[in-house]
Amino acid sequence: MATNQAAAGKVAIVTGGGSGIGKAAALALLGAGWRVAVAGRRADVLQQVAEQAPKGQALAVPTDITDPASVEALFAATVKAFGRVDLLFNNAGIGLPAAPLEDMAVADWKRVVDTNLNGVFYGIQNAFRVMKAQQPMGGRIINNGSISAYAPRPHSIAYTATKHAVSGLTKTASLDGRRYNIAVGQIDIGNAMTDLAARMAKGVPQANGEIAVEPLMDAKIVGDSILYMASLPLEANVLFHTVMATKMPFVGRG
Repeated sequence: MATNQAAAGKVAIVTGGGSGIGKAAALALLGAGWRVAVAGRRADVLQQVAEQAPKGQALAVPTDITDPASVEALFAATVKAFGRVDLLFNNAGIGLPAAPLEDMAVADWKRVVDTNLNGVFYGIQNAFRVMKAQQPMGGRIINNGSISAYAPRPHSIAYTATKHAVSGLTKTASLDGRRYNIAVGQIDIGNAMTDLAARMAKGVPQANGEIAVEPLMDAKIVGDSILYMASLPLEANVLFHTVMATKMPFVGRG
């Protein structure tokens, strides 16, 4: 784990940073001495996260990641406050209640694509623009994929399709980032205890049609994983990192 000395001067942006995985990542980075811009839709919860850091170490930036201008403003505010960007954790995303794909409203499909795919692209694009222009040049981007980037749950076509697409963004940006000393990787998370995943403790549909309770892990573990990936020197990159509740039904047949 990074020491405060190693992280001195390092600057991160965390989207979806007001709760869940984003909050866990922001707090892990802040605890290691990073300066962090916490971005998301709800100003009040962003401020609550920022207030857990020493004065001047965190910045709350209300942001709509589906709006390219809002994402650009997020990066501008971060550079203005902290001088540079060393890390983007592209975390914000949404899902839909499980439902047959033939019943899905087109507007819901577009809303998930706009958030989980387009929003991640806007983050990558702005990170590239900032990271290749700063001195020293370079930085790191970590995209939040999901176990759904590999295997779907029943009735999850929009979420699963966008998370598969995030893997394509990660691979291509990793290739394109080489010339700018930008390392791009992905964290694929399975069953971290967040508001989004709490339903799994009550039972969720399985591929065979059964309803089963699934094990969960502490979201802090994911924050520590982000900190590990972020703490590597730019000559090394974790391209894909899977962290999951050990006994969740993913490997094998359940």
